[in-house]
Amino acid sequence: MALTLALLAGLCALQVLALLRAPAAWMPAAIHVTPLAGETVVLGQTELAAPHADRQHLALRLDPRDGWMLRNLSAARQVVVLRGGEEQRLGSSTLAPGAGFQVDGARFQVSAADTGSVEFTRNGNQWRYDGATLYRDGRALPDCPDARFSTRALALWNRLAPGVLTIARPLAFGGNLYCGNRLGVERVAPGAALLARSHGRLQLTPGSTDGERAAVLVGGLDLRRQEVPLTGATALIAGHTRFQVDAGTGGARTLTLVPGRQVGLQAAPDLKLPVAVTWDWQPRQLWRGDLGAKAWLVVAAALAGIAGTTVVSRTGGAVAASALLLVAGAGTLLAQRAGLSPGAALPLLLGAWALGLWLVLPGRLTLLTAAAVVLLAAGLLVQLEMGLGAPQTTWLRYYQKSAALLAIGCGAGGLLRLWFRHAALHGRRLDQRAIEWLLAGFALVALAGLAAQVLWGDEGGVSDLQPVELAKLALSALTAHCLALRFGWHSDAPHPADHGARWLRLIAPALLFLALLGLALVQVDDFSPLILLLVWCVAMTFSYALLARQRLLAAALLLAALLAVTVIAWLRLAGSEDLVRWGFYADRFLVWLDPAGHPHTGQQLLLGARAISEGGWLGADWWFGLRGLGQNAGDVMRIPAVQDDFAASFLINRHGLAGALLLWCAQAAFLGGMALAARAAWRSGAAARNFRQAWAARFRYFALCGGGAFVLGHFLLSWGTNLAIFPIMGQPMSFLSAGGSHLLFFLCPLLAFDAAGAPILEGE
Repeated sequence: MALTLALLAGLCALQVLALLRAPAAWMPAAIHVTPLAGETVVLGQTELAAPHADRQHLALRLDPRDGWMLRNLSAARQVVVLRGGEEQRLGSSTLAPGAGFQVDGARFQVSAADTGSVEFTRNGNQWRYDGATLYRDGRALPDCPDARFSTRALALWNRLAPGVLTIARPLAFGGNLYCGNRLGVERVAPGAALLARSHGRLQLTPGSTDGERAAVLVGGLDLRRQEVPLTGATALIAGHTRFQVDAGTGGARTLTLVPGRQVGLQAAPDLKLPVAVTWDWQPRQLWRGDLGAKAWLVVAAALAGIAGTTVVSRTGGAVAASALLLVAGAGTLLAQRAGLSPGAALPLLLGAWALGLWLVLPGRLTLLTAAAVVLLAAGLLVQLEMGLGAPQTTWLRYYQKSAALLAIGCGAGGLLRLWFRHAALHGRRLDQRAIEWLLAGFALVALAGLAAQVLWGDEGGVSDLQPVELAKLALSALTAHCLALRFGWHSDAPHPADHGARWLRLIAPALLFLALLGLALVQVDDFSPLILLLVWCVAMTFSYALLARQRLLAAALLLAALLAVTVIAWLRLAGSEDLVRWGFYADRFLVWLDPAGHPHTGQQLLLGARAISEGGWLGADWWFGLRGLGQNAGDVMRIPAVQDDFAASFLINRHGLAGALLLWCAQAAFLGGMALAARAAWRSGAAARNFRQAWAARFRYFALCGGGAFVLGHFLLSWGTNLAIFPIMGQPMSFLSAGGSHLLFFLCPLLAFDAAGAPILEGE
């Protein structure tokens, strides 16, 4: 406890030091545009303080009759105008019955259209597109020759499923093939135009060919030059930066844009701008956010609750502190999603409060919990350093979100942990049927989340959440239950012949859930989820072999792991000549083997290697990162997804390989603590006096093994990616990366399960 508290206090002190040493930064509070008569003002990345905008992104002019007019100049990035609850995307159009459109000269005539489908004709052919499938003269087009298995399966589902359950796939115009969702047009580049679902409507947008948008005309209007009035507009989004719009009244000649998120920062309130553009400067606020005094009142009440944990009634104070922590975390997260910044001081207190409370809750402090607290504090420090070292406000949001989610997870986990303890003291327990219903409901919730991601989400999840993380936890719990029952089936089986049928009944739910989870993950253009599942399967099989004392199976698994290491080494030495014929997944290996030969896709690997090289053993500042705390992070922030997949590269660049070694020790302690907890459950099951106690201990054993296997897989994939041991794979590093769903839906429940001791479901 003393060592853990000392490490936690040191890491929190480093966060405070980083905030104190952060240099002043400035950004526009408002952007005023006042053009001369007849002048068109061009705004881009510099004028808008939008880091993700093009150099010339918007064109604004003041029309005497229609007022302010807006045009998108970017070839690759859209501009969205918001009017109340409606969105209008510049450069796109909704097709209406009777209208005609052209794609690089190819003419089409719309015969029918509604919110769900559109029908059009060309050269005597009748086409119909419903947002998922393209039909030619009433028949769906065959799959393209180069379509992968997952694409063919998705197309088959869309043809058979009801319209509400179909998965959106855009229709691409151009190329020489009529197949899948491609409508071939002679002498037109593939992807010259796209027709896709967007906010409940089918919209036609120009595609990008050789960096230029194709000519797409609707009703004679070129969508590339579409100009819309800002009358009634409340906000617009350009380059991922949101601006509140104030066009004034009575023909005012000044348009005011107020940036609200993802705003670029300047070292001083001095920037050369066009004559027609002026800024109202404001300093970056780190200690004071937009939430005001109310948030600090909640924090003060929470601190009083923590004091009550040790002074008045330890259990009652712990319940109050956990509940207040949960409320504070949820309120901070909701405020952040509403566009209100909580600053950096409040998230710092939330994170310290959550981790400190987790240590003082009733119960014995285990090695697993102590290591997890240190890893979480280190992750918050790294994310704060990213937020302070980046030249824009976006990066600090990752730190704020992680602290809020940690508060939610620790608050809810603390309440659950206290409830388990209360149930154990009063002898309350759930029967076997109730437990199975709870597990089945958990599995259904996870499956519903996966289905929502497939239907309405993308690789990044759905509504900023990753249902896969909840599915991994449900998969571990369901499989642990089935395997725990497997070892006790002889206790009530009437005949030995029934064993085979009961085995199928017990293991079928886990196999079904694993198959559905694998199907959802295969749709992602990355094989890292499959590797993660493979690590989990091997670990679960190995844990089963140990408990069943099947030494041959355990030895075979160890040999298979050694063989996998040998294959990876062989691929590294053999070169890339034999990989070209492997298709899509070979690209990852080719980039891994020769990143310099793939300057675009290999950029992440090259920049990560450069950051690690600059860090060396002592960090880029030669003081283990202490001198650079809170300062500009430099080129390391240019690594794509540095906050997720390449957080370890940032750590090494800032704190050196010495800092990475300390992190490895903490990670090894966490995995060792997981193994010790599983071993204790194993021994408890062996000494159990009845079936219920044996099931509880074995369930805990297999659940810890499954959860530890997923964490080990994340560690292996992330370190292997950052150190170029494995090909590029998109998996965050547990505890270190800004993976909010991974923290809330997987790590926090796993820690709560361990801290609760033996499953109180059985009243032990």
